[in-house]
Amino acid sequence: MKQQLTTALAVALTTASFLTSCSTTDDQATVLDCSPVKITFNVHGDFTLSTSDFTRALTADGKDMTDVWVLDYVGGTLQQQLHQTSTDADFGTPTLSLGLGTHHIYFIASRGAGAMLNTDANTITFTKVLDTFWKDYEITINSGTSSGSRNVALDRIVTRLKLTFSDAIPIGAATFNITPESWFYGFNYTNGNPVATTVNQTVVVNIPSESIGQTGIFLSVFGFSNTTEWTTDVSINCKAANNDVLGSATIDDAPFLRNRSSDYTGLLFTDNGGWSLSLNTDWTTSHTGTW
Repeated sequence: MKQQLTTALAVALTTASFLTSCSTTDDQATVLDCSPVKITFNVHGDFTLSTSDFTRALTADGKDMTDVWVLDYVGGTLQQQLHQTSTDADFGTPTLSLGLGTHHIYFIASRGAGAMLNTDANTITFTKVLDTFWKDYEITINSGTSSGSRNVALDRIVTRLKLTFSDAIPIGAATFNITPESWFYGFNYTNGNPVATTVNQTVVVNIPSESIGQTGIFLSVFGFSNTTEWTTDVSINCKAANNDVLGSATIDDAPFLRNRSSDYTGLLFTDNGGWSLSLNTDWTTSHTGTW
């Protein structure tokens, strides 16, 4: 009984202290503002924000992001979420009303296709992974926090396999087919760890007619990665419309790392005895700014 009374008293004192802190600061009963604080976040990173009278774009490597997600957590509990698309007037500058407490706000900017957000599992997955950026942004709101704007720098969270074909694409070629032994199609937005691994799932890339007969044709496959290098085998082939295989190659133990491109070059339609690898460790130049 004594323990129960002590616990109840502690709760009552904590509650009274909170109410007091939100109402007075001294004997003169100065009123504190405990209403939500409205903050606009300016999203940036290894991409640029461009605006015009009719459009806004977040652009990385010449490609525009299509979606921005914002998820606000306090004490591990989701408080609110926001999804913006590139047609929104405030795309890239989301505004949230934040209550008292320490918030972890998770920002995601992507141009991936088929996004599926799961707030029960804290994951976002894509049917087709493309360039994606992420940030866990922590902010504490108290009675003295003022409304305004904050800059949030997002980091690239994907890796890339870039394949360049040295020989000419033959007449009748219809698709390139890239099959990593393992690949990640999503990530946990609270910690950045990759999820939704697949085994031997083929990525099919249609070959445009203007590429026939050309050399130096390249393509890219994006996937999620953590910050520790990992490897996987990759099978590549080119097929005609009737599924006949016109050329094939295998890459053993291709290395991947977040924010790094693994660039392979080789012959697909003649025997070349292997592909050469180069690692692009500086994918893009960091965006810098002032506030």
